[in-house]
Amino acid sequence: MNDKQDFTTGSIGGKLLFFMLPVFGALVLQAMYSAVDLLIVGRFGTTAGVSGVATGSSIMNLVTFVMSALTSAVTILIGRYIGEKTPARIGKLIGASTVFFAIFAVVISILLIIFARPLAILMQAPDEALDLTVTYIRICGGGYIFIAFYNFIAAIFRGLGDSNQPLVFVAIACVSNIVLDLVLVAVFHMNTAGAAIATVAAQAISVIISFFVISKKKLPFTLTIKDFRLNDEIARALKLGFPMALQEILTNVSFLALMAFINRLGLDASSGYGVAQKIQSFIMLIPSSIMQSLGIYVSQNIGAGKYERAKKGMYFTMSCGAGIGVVIALLTFFEGDVISSLFSSDAAVIARAYEFLRGFAFEAVVTCILFSYMGYFNGNGRSLFVMIQSVLQSFLIRLPMSYYMSILPDASLTNIGAAAPTATIFGIILCTIYYIRMQKQLKLSKAI
Repeated sequence: MNDKQDFTTGSIGGKLLFFMLPVFGALVLQAMYSAVDLLIVGRFGTTAGVSGVATGSSIMNLVTFVMSALTSAVTILIGRYIGEKTPARIGKLIGASTVFFAIFAVVISILLIIFARPLAILMQAPDEALDLTVTYIRICGGGYIFIAFYNFIAAIFRGLGDSNQPLVFVAIACVSNIVLDLVLVAVFHMNTAGAAIATVAAQAISVIISFFVISKKKLPFTLTIKDFRLNDEIARALKLGFPMALQEILTNVSFLALMAFINRLGLDASSGYGVAQKIQSFIMLIPSSIMQSLGIYVSQNIGAGKYERAKKGMYFTMSCGAGIGVVIALLTFFEGDVISSLFSSDAAVIARAYEFLRGFAFEAVVTCILFSYMGYFNGNGRSLFVMIQSVLQSFLIRLPMSYYMSILPDASLTNIGAAAPTATIFGIILCTIYYIRMQKQLKLSKAI
């Protein structure tokens, strides 16, 4: 590893920002997949097509985030082994993970294809958009193996302290997706099906190119045929990754339930929330890049025994992220209608999207604090607590509040949107209590 990939020495802010910016860039481009689908279907397709893409991509986001959570465990373990100076374990970890993720991706693909219609019905997709939603899920589900291996390959490079290669891979996919969307939706008028085909094909192109790059690149570990089997390293990765994956499942189930609540309010509300959800996904990119980057930073420093340096990294991302979040929150609250108009020309859809964003806006600030805590805990191997607090805030605050607001007469999407920052503040309180307790335990262990 070069000095830029070693997080145990040098400027904390400089190292984190250098690593975080490409992570943020990759997340921006990755979010553009479904956003571009929605934008082009909104311009050249139908309102029902917008709803189909919005609902279908929500379900695909669930399985994609689960894969991302599982691969994040691989990233953290690679960082831990580098910090411990035991790179020989990395080959065994990657070989076993390759076998596991291939099996996992095939199973998920089969399930999505078979259960696409029941999932769309469960999501209460509007009647006009039901068949389009099913089509989107089946096509994207059929190509899930490419989604899985993009995340896995990106996890390997990030674990090695290299966030630039994943940025290049996702940039290739994003450009491919835009071109294919324009051809299939704008030219051939394939509506939702065209958007789904473009998404899968773009991921496939990215994975093929990334495999070629890996085959030509000199890596700081050895990988043999014997490593490609299930072993104790994948067991350790799953022990760390399972709580993170379960957290993603339960958190996204809560968001799927939220979409189901809103879908009952009609097609304009469903499509408006679909637009707001894409904007929301961009707002969450800074917190997400903080959590991913801090996880690998903390894992390296914990592996090297530099506990104070790990904490200082968390304080840096909290302050920096929240400061940027204030700007984003103000922009979302006051100019949300202008931003929404980028994704739809329907005045009713834009109005409903802006209505939701006004309640959601403050989430841009508080999530940076919460995700800094989560990145720190994940880097310490405390993913079980991260899962528990996520479940508590989702099912004790976000879902009950969203449901209650959705059944009121003349239900306001602003009030439904406000459930997110309310739940996040509750999560911050839980994390602060756990962090104080964790630091006391660390002091006691040092004293002994």
